[in-house]
Order: sequence, then structure tokens, then C-alpha cells
Amino acid sequence: MNEIETITKMYEKIPFDIVDEVLAIDGGSTDGTIKFYREKMKINKKLRLLIQKHRGRGVAFLIGAKHATQENIIFFSPDGNENPYDILKIKQELEKGYDLVIASRFMKTAQSDDSDDPVRVRKMGNLFFTTLVRLFWQIKIHDAINGFRGIKKEKLIKLNQDATEHEIEFQMTIRAAKLKYRIKEIPTLELERIGGARKAQTWRMGIRFTKFFLKELFKGKKFLSNR
Repeated sequence: MNEIETITKMYEKIPFDIVDEVLAIDGGSTDGTIKFYREKMKINKKLRLLIQKHRGRGVAFLIGAKHATQENIIFFSPDGNENPYDILKIKQELEKGYDLVIASRFMKTAQSDDSDDPVRVRKMGNLFFTTLVRLFWQIKIHDAINGFRGIKKEKLIKLNQDATEHEIEFQMTIRAAKLKYRIKEIPTLELERIGGARKAQTWRMGIRFTKFFLKELFKGKKFLSNR
């Protein structure tokens, strides 16, 4: 939402030629972002614009999953943090048969952007929650939270997710682990945000992630019966 400064710089870097469709999910921007998308749609037939009635990163994920028509879905945020050149790598791993592919910021040769987090509070939180997933669901993973990821649509539907904010990726990883999905990580270089401001508040995310972890811990696989 309201990322006109970043989307105008990132748009040309997105590899439209290697994907079949691109869904732009917008939370009601008022800075010209929607106009920008509509202008691009006149010449890029792969691009579709979807407006969220209710805000939230998780809501955007769920809208994208609902409207995507292809077998594999890749989630990408054009704020400058995520490297568009890794879209191809994620696509290739999905085509090899992996159910879920995560661009990890904490593997060897990877890096996270800590430019606005000098004491590394957010990084330590990410590693802490990832460690919990490793311990409780016995999967070898380095980054359970990063939103730059791909998943097979049929596998995503089976997860029956209900997270509405930034915990959507965390919930996806946990439920995928519960169902023994084939999970693959690739190292990524998280770049510095181009413009705008980070919308997620670290302390608030920490509280929500803790609640969601406990919820998933006691829920087990009951989410399967809710479908």
C-alpha cells in the first residue's frame, strides 16, 4: 500500500517473461500506485490488479491464492527488500517438485537487511521463532518467516490459512511442516528498502507471533477439518 516510489523502480526488474500471470494486490493506495498499475495493464496482459477490501498482509496473501490460476504461486513484495532475480530460482525449485520454497535470509551466503534495526531485535526474533519451528516440528529450516516464497496452489489450499497480518508466512511454514510438505530453502540477499516506511511494528509482531505459535501448537492438524 502506498509504495509508488518503490514500485516504479522495481517494476522493470520483475521477470514477467518467466511467469504466466502477475497479480498486484493493493490495500487501497492513494499515492498513484493504482493509477500506475492500470497504465501498465494496458500493455502488460499478464498483469491484473486486485483491490483489498480489508487491509492486512495475510489478507493479501489469501486474495492472491484465491485468484491465482496457475499451479505454482510466488509471493513477492516490491519494496526493494526482496531480490527479483531470485524469482526464477524459486520457480525452478517448485518445478523440481518441492511443495514450499522459501528465500532464506539466514543461510550461509545469505543476508538480511538490518539497516533500520541496528540492535538486530527483529533478526533475533526471526531466528527465535524459526528455532521454535525447528524444535517442535523437526524440520531443518533457517528462516520460517520470510514472505518471499513459493508454494504449489493445491498445497496452499490444503493449509486452510486464516492469518490476516504478517504472521501469514509463519503460519504457512508451521502447517506445511505439520503435513510433512517437501520444503526447500534458497539463500537470498535481502536488500535495503528503496523508499517508504516499514509498516510492521517489531514489538507488535512479536506479540502476534507468540500468540499464533501457541495457537498452532495446540491446534495440531485440526485446521484440516475446517476446510
